Amino acid sequence: MFDEASGLYINGRVYAGQSEVVWENLNPATNRPLGQIVWASCEDIDQAVSAAKQAFRSWSQVGSLERARVLNKAAALLRKYKEELALLEVQDCGKPLSEALSFDIDSAAGTLEYFAAVAASIEGATIPVQGALAYTRLEPLGVCAGIGAWNYPLQIACWKSAPALVCGNTVVFKPSEHTPTTAFLLARIFTRAGLPDGVFNVIQGGAEAGGYLAEHPDVAKVSLTGSVTTGKKILQAAARTLKPVTLELGGKSPLIIFDDADMHEAVKGAMMANFYTQGEVCSNGTRVFIQKKIMPEFLIELEKQLSSIRVGSPLEPDTNIGALISAEHLAKVQAHVEQACKQGATCWHGGEVLCPAGAENGNFIEPAVLTDCHDDMDVVQSEVFGPVMSVLTFESEQEVIGRANKTDYGLAAGVFTCDIKRAHRVAHQIEAGTCWINNYNITPLGLPFGGFKQSGLGYENARAAFHAHTRSKSIYVELQQVESAF
Repeated sequence: MFDEASGLYINGRVYAGQSEVVWENLNPATNRPLGQIVWASCEDIDQAVSAAKQAFRSWSQVGSLERARVLNKAAALLRKYKEELALLEVQDCGKPLSEALSFDIDSAAGTLEYFAAVAASIEGATIPVQGALAYTRLEPLGVCAGIGAWNYPLQIACWKSAPALVCGNTVVFKPSEHTPTTAFLLARIFTRAGLPDGVFNVIQGGAEAGGYLAEHPDVAKVSLTGSVTTGKKILQAAARTLKPVTLELGGKSPLIIFDDADMHEAVKGAMMANFYTQGEVCSNGTRVFIQKKIMPEFLIELEKQLSSIRVGSPLEPDTNIGALISAEHLAKVQAHVEQACKQGATCWHGGEVLCPAGAENGNFIEPAVLTDCHDDMDVVQSEVFGPVMSVLTFESEQEVIGRANKTDYGLAAGVFTCDIKRAHRVAHQIEAGTCWINNYNITPLGLPFGGFKQSGLGYENARAAFHAHTRSKSIYVELQQVESAF
C-alpha cells in the first residue's frame, strides 16, 4: 500500500505543496539519498491547520467509542504492515532492523490500542453542592500540533496523536526532517482505518515549520519531543497566544549502582541505558555512578557484555547498534569523546569511527566507555545523544544523591540495589520524572512520562494525557430560587 513513501498529507490526501525548499532525505547507514522531500510553506501549513479546524467541528462530536474503533483499526494495519514499516523506519533513522521489528512498530500499535481501550474513561465529575447540581466535563481543545523527533519516528507520532484523537481533537503533525517517512504513512493508515479527512494531517519541514505551527492562532495546543533549546523556542512561540504545551526534552540522567547490586543485571541495565538505539534516547542513563569499591568488578562484567555488541549495517540480523542519524551528529559525538579525554577522562573502550562492511559510508561509531570522569566535565554535563557512557565513582548514598541531582535536567534516573528500602529512599530523593529500580528505559503506557527542571513540561501517556488534551469546564445548575442582594 506504500507506493508513495513520504510528503505532505492534508485533508485526507497527498498534498503537493507550494514550497520551493527541497530536503534530500539520506539513509544514515549509507548516506545515499532515499528521496527528496518538499517542505511545507507557510501557506501549506495554513492549509493543514484550516483542514484540521474544519474537521474538528464534526470529529469532536463523535463518541469516544467510535474514535476508539478507528484507532484499533489503525493499530491492526500497523501490525499487518509491520515488516514494511520497520524497513522504512530503519532506512530513515539508521537503527537496527531487529530493533524496529521487535519494538518500534509494536510500540506504535500498542499506543493506539492503549488509548482506544481507555477512551470510555474520559469523564468529568459531579460536585456535591447544596440546592444545586454542579459538575465538570472534559472537552477537546481543538487543533493540536505535534512535533516529533528522529529516534522513534513512528512511536512518537502515535504518542502525540493517539490521546489527542481519542479526546476529540484534530492533529497537524510535523516529523523530524531527518525521518519524514513513517508519519506520512501513519496518516495514510489512519485514512484507511476510517479517520475522517482533515483529522490527522502531516506537514514536512525544519525548525521554521515547527515555530510557525507553535505560534499559529488556530492551533490550540503544541506537543514537542526534542532538545531543550528547541523546547524553549517552541514555548516562546506558543506563549504569543497562551496555548498549552507539552515538552518532552533532553536529559543527562543518572544511573546509580550500589555495592550490593546484582552486577550482571546492573551492567545489562547500564548497557541498555547507554547503547540501545545507538544511545540516541533522551532518557538514557549516561552518568553511571558506581560505588567505589565495586568499580573493578563493574569493569570486568562490562568488558564481558561489551563483547556482544555488533556495530554494522542495520539490515544485518546480528547488528544491535546501527548508524547515528547524520554525519554532522557523528562528528558532534566524536568531539564529545575527544574533549572528555582532553579534560582528563580515559577512553576505556571504543570511541572510534567505524566503516562496517556493506555500510562503509555510514555514520558509525564504536560505543565509548569513559572512566576517570568527574562531575564538571562537559561530557558529564551535556547531553551527547550518542553511545557514550561516562563512569563516575561515589562513596556514600547521600553523596551520590546530591551529585545525581546536580544538573539542569531531570528526565529520568535508575537505581540498582538489592536493598529495597534504599531503592525507594533514593528514588524518592532523585529529581527526575521517572526513576527505575533494577531496570532501565522501561516505559509502560500506563505510566506518565515527563521531565522535571529543564527536561520538560507536562506528561505524555497514561491518563495524564487526557488532561493534556482536554479542558475542564465547570457547570452549575441552580435547583432553587436565586438569592439576591437587591
